[in-house]
Formats: sequence, structure tokens, C-alpha cells
Amino acid sequence: MPESNIDLPIVSIIVPCYNEEGTIVELLTSIDAQDYPQELLEIIIADGMSEDRTREKINRFIETHSNLAVQLIDNPDRSIPQALNEAIAASSGDIILRLDAHSVPNEDYISRCVQVLEQTGAANVGGIWMIRPGADTTVAKSIANAAAHPLGAGDARYRILGEAGPMETVPFGAFRRAWLEKIGPFNEKLLSNEDYEYNVRIRQAGGVVWFDPEIKSVYFARPTLMALARQYWRYGYWKAQMLRRYPRSVRLRQLIPPVFVLSLLFLTLASPFFGYVRTLLAVELGFYSLVTIASALIEAWKRKNLSLIVSFPLAILVMHLSWGSGFLVSIGKINMGRKE
Repeated sequence: MPESNIDLPIVSIIVPCYNEEGTIVELLTSIDAQDYPQELLEIIIADGMSEDRTREKINRFIETHSNLAVQLIDNPDRSIPQALNEAIAASSGDIILRLDAHSVPNEDYISRCVQVLEQTGAANVGGIWMIRPGADTTVAKSIANAAAHPLGAGDARYRILGEAGPMETVPFGAFRRAWLEKIGPFNEKLLSNEDYEYNVRIRQAGGVVWFDPEIKSVYFARPTLMALARQYWRYGYWKAQMLRRYPRSVRLRQLIPPVFVLSLLFLTLASPFFGYVRTLLAVELGFYSLVTIASALIEAWKRKNLSLIVSFPLAILVMHLSWGSGFLVSIGKINMGRKE
């Protein structure tokens, strides 16, 4: 951080939020601990009318931290893109920085974002997710490991580390307001994958989305397999809706889960009638099991946790099946003319 604050921009931190009583105070505390001047920060939380103690905890934090400008606004539709748009409209900063209510940025997160925006001239910058378990259970730990593993994350540099440089998308993101005004609002018809779609529009308009591994934040993964399944179903479903709008943005890693699910479905249905199909199904399941179990053994050895041998492949399977199924259902609706 430079010693003088004269030339530093105001940063507006926008946070979509719903039922995050377990992590919202940790997020706000981490913002309070940032090395960026507090008088140049404002925080706008767009809450989807939380039904737990989230709002109570936010209001209590506001009362005890008058040094920070924190504003709580309502998002009754509980839509993430709408929450982002409403928070941006309520903000005044030259830089808009998105964070999620279940994330914890490093203490230099904001200053690093501002610095990288200045150095690169990028429209949006972001960094690495350090994924942590959402609960202190074996399943939660396996989910966190799976979400950060190439089998679960593909080649996404923000989950598996990588070199700084232009990228198709980054988590959260720190945007120049001028670019937000140029690109327009987040697409409120996309209830998930809205960030990826926004970065596609930025790149199509000639802007750069920049990844820097020194921009670090902790992200708490889903704590249960059921919550993981719902999350990845939603990811897959809305990814297909996004690709309908921008088919050239498709990546190989995005097609593997739906192809895997479709092949399992086809081979399972055809196996009672053809012996060679049963062989193909056995080979596919055998290869998949071999890869996931081998990866689980490596993870278990690295982390000194034998329970991962069972729970890690299960988490990977849930991710692939849920993402792929959501994608295929969405494609089916598109082909029947039922567009979101």
C-alpha cells in the first residue's frame, strides 16, 4: 500500500446475501481488518430477507463498527444478479468489488485488487479461492478437497492455482465502474452463472479479465452432499442457459459432465438388450472408479486422512452427476422452446 491516500479510489464492496448467519460476521470482520484506508470503503449488503439471524448480526456489527460505512438493503426476490444490480445502484465507489457472504478475503485483498487494476488496465480482476470445509465433518472436508481438485474444478486457475494473466472469468471480481456502466447490469434472467456471463460480455467488448494468484480469499464450500448436489445442479442448469446466449464461450471441461451423465443413461438403458453395451458400461464405470479412487488415495496420503478414500470419490461423483444432469435438463427445456 502506498503511504499517501490522496490518489487512492473509493471502493464499494457489494455482497449478495441470504441466510448466512454462520459466516457474515467473519466476512465483515475481515473487511474491517483490511489494510486499505477505511474512509475509502463502503459496504452494501443486499439481503434476500434472511430467515435466520443474518440481519440481526449485520445490524449488531453496524452498531459496534461506526468506523465502517455499512449499508443493508433488501432483495426480496432473492436473486443474486438482482442483488448485485441493486447494490451497484446504491454504491458510489470508482471501483466495485464483489464478495460473497461465505467468503473471507486476505487482509491485503482490496489493496491488491486496486493495485492490479492500475497495473494491468484490466476491466475486472480477481484471484485464487482457498476452499475450506463448510463444517467440521469428514464429508465437508471431502467436498472442500473435491472442489479444489482438477477432477472437480477442471482447469479453472482460480481453484487450482496458476500464473497471473488474462482469464475467461474470476471469482467475485473487482470492476472499474466505467466498465460496469459500459457493459450494463448483470443479467437478471440468469439466476446462477451471472458472473461468468458478465465476464463474457466484458471480453466481447474488448476488456480484459485478469487473474492474479496473489489476490486471495477463503471460500467455504457446501457442508453436505445434498447441499453440494443442489449447488451443482444449479450451476449446470444455468450454465446451459448461459451457453445458449454465448455458444462460442463453451469449454471442454463444461461438456464432460453432461456427456458422462448422458453416456451412463444411454448405456444403462441399452445394456439389457446388447452384451457389448454392458461391456462398455462396465469399462466406463471401471475407468471412472479407478481415476477417482486413485485421486482419493493421493489426497488421503497428502492430508493424512484415510476417510477421504471413500468420501472424496463420492463428492466428485455428486458434483459430476448433479452438474451434468442440471445441464441436460436445461438443454432439454431449451430444445422444447422453454427458454429462461
